[in-house]
Amino acid sequence: MKAGAAIILTEAEWHARRAAHEARVETWLGPNRERSAAHRKHPVYDFLFEYYHYRPAHLQRWHPGLGVVLGGASAEEYLALPGYERREGGVGVHPARLKPERRQGVAWMRALLQATTQRVPFFGCFGLHEWAMVYRCDAVRHDAWPLRFDMETIAAIVESLPIRCSHFDAFRFFTQPARPLNRLQPVRGTVHELEQRGCLHANMDLYKWAFKLAPFTASELVAEAFALAWEIRETDMRASPYDLRALGFQPIPVETEAGRAEYERRQRDYAERGVPIRARLLAVCEALLED
Repeated sequence: MKAGAAIILTEAEWHARRAAHEARVETWLGPNRERSAAHRKHPVYDFLFEYYHYRPAHLQRWHPGLGVVLGGASAEEYLALPGYERREGGVGVHPARLKPERRQGVAWMRALLQATTQRVPFFGCFGLHEWAMVYRCDAVRHDAWPLRFDMETIAAIVESLPIRCSHFDAFRFFTQPARPLNRLQPVRGTVHELEQRGCLHANMDLYKWAFKLAPFTASELVAEAFALAWEIRETDMRASPYDLRALGFQPIPVETEAGRAEYERRQRDYAERGVPIRARLLAVCEALLED
């Protein structure tokens, strides 16, 4: 993805791509707007908008990404956005617009994506992180929704199964009694040493890395990562101890052998689907850092 080998899109071409992107993300953004207007919380989907801190308006905005130049008079509107400049044939982004401190962040991200790609994936966690987040506690995060078991039964399930959560941003929400039960003790400084692509959260985070590279990431790639994260989030909560059948989410009962097999099947599928997204994000990082 060399910055000099630019593809020039005609006005009609990039307007069509932008319209297709906006239509795709509207399937997610429309319901989110309705819930926000009604002050109605959703225990599954709100996570993708609140935890990741990427505004819906930014997800909706289309960027062509590195190596693409927008032709036509209307491309001038992009000059008001960070990262854009006049290029031969129109308007586009260029790695030279990357500030030094952001370049450091891209280098950190590249190292993480490379380490995750190279590490052997692990498929034996069975989504127990959500169970560890309610283990022997007095208050749960999604208190508007019932649990499938009482607290003592949940504790017995957690204690009967090995917990091996490699993802720091999941582990940090474990209850204090649950933390010693985890075979790994991830901290912020060990992220590069432990992140692995069998982890649902590592694949969900591809969305985070995609939007953090904007506007140098093509919005189609951001949307692809979001679509994967959306599906993973559904599985994540279906495998949790929460009873969300009233919302149409049938449990994946990881407390049973059949449920664990179903979880692992999905986990492997997400890991494979994350491979090309991670590779494309790595390519963006490489292009930004080689300039």
